[in-house]
Amino acid sequence: MTRSRGDALQVRGKAIPRGRFPHVKRAGDFLYVSGTNCRRADDTFVGVQVDKSGSTDLDIREQTRAVIENIGDILKAAGGSLADLIQITTYLVNMNDFKGYNEVYAEFFDEEGPTRTTVAVHQLPHPHLLIEMQAVAYHPRDRS
Repeated sequence: MTRSRGDALQVRGKAIPRGRFPHVKRAGDFLYVSGTNCRRADDTFVGVQVDKSGSTDLDIREQTRAVIENIGDILKAAGGSLADLIQITTYLVNMNDFKGYNEVYAEFFDEEGPTRTTVAVHQLPHPHLLIEMQAVAYHPRDRS
């Protein structure tokens, strides 16, 4: 399921990073998840509709859900789960998307969930991306 170099993992079935870094890296009892977005393994994006004229419709709710599910899959490959998350940092291209992002986030987490920081960024690595998240989880090795 994963390709491993020591405590760094690239997860099969997930989009290959567009740089030389792992999806997740273990440091002691912590799992550090690299910036994750809604890109699929076939290089298409969740939450993107392009019509015949080339007009693009991007959906923050679909993208947020896909990002959180991708993080869950990455953590699972490392032996963890979303329940192990202790911190999430979210990067939004447009703070006008905060409401939709927040609504979907609340489907997965509540006030007992991970701490969270959300910041606006000028752009992400592809124009179809509205959101990227990185995360830290606490998952002791003896629970894997």
